[in-house]
Amino acid sequence: MGTFTKAIAVNDLAVGMKKTVMVAGKKLAIANVDGTFFAIDDTCSHEECSLGTEGFLDGNVIICGCHGSQFDMTNGKVMSLPAPTDVGSYETKVENGDVLVNI
Repeated sequence: MGTFTKAIAVNDLAVGMKKTVMVAGKKLAIANVDGTFFAIDDTCSHEECSLGTEGFLDGNVIICGCHGSQFDMTNGKVMSLPAPTDVGSYETKVENGDVLVNI
């Protein structure tokens, strides 16, 4: 079982936005989808591009900025090629104005 660790302040990530953050030594993409926060591994499984920095958010889908692979932010599942595999997904919760991620 992991530990919930602060990733970002709620006020630092507006609805419809995403960001790359380091949490407990892991590089994650955090997104605010309609007021709900989601966290997945930041690195695309195709060519290792940053999803949080180079990607684009469309609803709950994050699109890799390098080659267009798509992932579901809610569970890390790959939705389109060229990415061959899913990325890790992490449980989140909001507490005292912070987004916490279970690492």
